Formats: sequence, structure tokens, C-alpha cells
Amino acid sequence: MPGSGMIAVMDEPGNVPAFDLRITIAGTDPEIWRRLLLPESVTIPELHEAIQKAFGWQDYHLYGIRTVDRKGQPRVIVGTEEAADELGAEAAAGVVLSELIDPSAAGTSKLEYEYDFGDSWIHEIEQLGPAEIPQGSIQCVDGAMRGPVEDSGGIGGYADLVSKLGDPEYRDHDGAAEWLEGMTGEPASDFDPAAFSLEAINTQLAQLARRLWPGPVSAEDIHTVLRPVQWFLDEASPAGLELTKDGYLKPAIVKAAMTALGWDEDWPGTARQEIHARPVLALREQLQEWKLLRKFKGRLVLTPSGRRVGKDPQALWDYVADRLANPEAAAVKLATRLAVHWLVEGLALSYDKRQRLLQEALNRAGFRMPGGGDVPLDAASDVDFGVRSSLRSLELTDTRWQQGPEVTDAGLKFLLDVQRRLADGGA
Repeated sequence: MPGSGMIAVMDEPGNVPAFDLRITIAGTDPEIWRRLLLPESVTIPELHEAIQKAFGWQDYHLYGIRTVDRKGQPRVIVGTEEAADELGAEAAAGVVLSELIDPSAAGTSKLEYEYDFGDSWIHEIEQLGPAEIPQGSIQCVDGAMRGPVEDSGGIGGYADLVSKLGDPEYRDHDGAAEWLEGMTGEPASDFDPAAFSLEAINTQLAQLARRLWPGPVSAEDIHTVLRPVQWFLDEASPAGLELTKDGYLKPAIVKAAMTALGWDEDWPGTARQEIHARPVLALREQLQEWKLLRKFKGRLVLTPSGRRVGKDPQALWDYVADRLANPEAAAVKLATRLAVHWLVEGLALSYDKRQRLLQEALNRAGFRMPGGGDVPLDAASDVDFGVRSSLRSLELTDTRWQQGPEVTDAGLKFLLDVQRRLADGGA
């Protein structure tokens, strides 16, 4: 077919020039190192995030870079503008790696990346030569040893921790094991300083690349994410949906929703009363909370906002993203910020850990109960449940009604949009 070759080429992302970097944590024995391929266009903040993922760091601390750039100028670059001003250094935002090292020149680059100015983890970066990589990707192609544990005290402290954990007879073995489990959530019995999984690292890097370079939002992305919402708005237009005398959707509508949205297979049970069909009930209540639908004279009808955005997919995307980013309650906004962050980062947190982290965040932010006491775990759990219910009204993941953070490309674009709106709206 004429032109088919061109179409095939256009459909493939193709390769782009890349850095081939060997990154070693100085002073480690055995060496802890990774070999990373990153696009030549990579910025310093993007390099920082790639190093964090590749070594298993948690991004708890500041980072900085010391080097002499390609023009022979000494450069000291620090992650945030605030820290850069404080330290009299250059902020990382806007700096690209190719300003500092030549991607075509092999050999030691005189580039040092330091993470955690207290523990002082120095990562020596060597450029191995020119390379290519699929567009929009970051890859780890080799390496050795697991990354050090956060806040373990630098080279000496981590070596001491490894010794204690490796010898059950060591006088402080139990204390070290307890500290590790509290810091990482990892059972001390599973700790292996020599562990290295290329597959696990590349899974993290692939998630990072999707987040850094998500691409533009397409009409298909909008349709995918908003499908449950759009179905309800379409069904309620123009005359609304008849309700039972108790104010629930009629069984025929519940059945139609479960079938149209593909929830019959995912949700156990065959009940068609809305009160027993949790996905439909939760979605309908959420659309009412977002003021897209309302009950009126025994029917579920579109609100003025629902009529305004119901036939405009982009407007509906913006409306829902704004609603998620700007809830009425400040505690819900904080919980939304955390939930979106966990999904964007691909963090598979247990139910208990989610609740504990949210509880700590709420108390740290100064939230208090009506009587003046700290926020208890059950109250944090209620807030988290509401936020997760809101997010489940959208098709963001492949396993919508199961545990797991596997966010689709379309879902990631939506969550990044919400994240931007949360940042624009402040705390």
C-alpha cells in the first residue's frame, strides 16, 4: 500500500542519542554501582530521579552536583532553589546534563553527585561513550549490590549495619534488625546486601520515564479515564434517570451500568439493587458530590455543571481534575496529594502503611479532632477511604477493583494533571 512504510515508521518511537553512564558510590566495598542509559536531553533533576530509582534511594534528602563543565567552569549545583540560595550554589532546575559532560567523550567525567549532605553518599559518574536508547525511556543495563539504606550513617554506618545484620551473634544484631524494619518495612531476615535485580530496577525506571515524559493528552486518553463518568452523564441526559421510592437507581439501570462498564466480571455477586452493587453506588454518589448529578423529583438529573461539561470531553476532564485537586476539606486535599503521589510513583503500599502515613501527615500538618486531640488512625482511615473512592470513579488502573497501583498511560497523564493543579493551589 502506498505510504504504508511511512506510517510504520511514524508509529514507532525510534531511538535517540543517549548518555552511557557508570555510576559508583565512592568508598563502597564491594562496589555498589549501576550502568544507566539516559537520553542526551536529560536534565539534572531528571538525572537525580533516575539515580534515586536505580539505587533504591527514597529522595528524603537534598542532593548536589560538583563538576567542571564543558567550558571549563567549576559548577556547584543543588537540587532546590531554596537550598541553592542558602548554600550560595546554582539551582538544578533548567540545567541539562550535556552542559556538564560531553555525551560522545568516554572517560572519567569529573562529575560527582552527592545525596544526603549528612551521610554524604558520593556517586562518581563516568561517561562510557555515545549510545542510543528508545525515545522516552531510561535503562539500567548492569550493576551490582543493593543500594544502601537511607539514614544508615554513610559508608561507615552502612558497613556497620551490614555486619550487625549478617551476624545473629553480634551484640546489637536485634537492635539493627529492628531499626532496619522500622526504616524500610523490610524483614531483617530478607536483607541481602548483595541483592541486585535488573528487572526490578528497570520496572522503576520505566515508571519514572512514563512520569517524566508522558506525552500529550489524547482524545482516547480522555475517553479511557472518564468512561464511567461519561456513561452516567450520557444516560442521565436529557430527562434524567428514574429512582426508586427510597432514592436508589432502579435495578435495570444498575444492570446496564455494570454491563456497559465491564464490572460484571470484576465485581463478585449478581445483586442488581444499587445498595448491593458497590461500584455503581459509589460512582453515583461521587458524581453527586462533584455536583455533576443531583436528585430532583424522583429522578437523577444533570446539574447545570453536568449539562455544561457533559458533551465536552476536555471540559469534563478539566472539571473532574479541578474537583479532585480542590476538595472543600483541607484534610481531604492533603490525603489526595498523598494518594496521587503514591499512584504516580507506582508505590504498592499496604493498607496499614497507607493509614499510618496519612495519620502522621495529618498530625504533622496540625490537624486536630474537635476535642483538640491528635488525629486517630480510624479517622485517617475514613479520609483515605473517601479519597480512594473518588479515584475509583475513574479508570486510572488496569485492576480497578483489586489491590495494585498499575496505572495506565492515560491514568498517569490524568494524575499528573491533578498533581500540577494541587501544586498550583498550594497546601
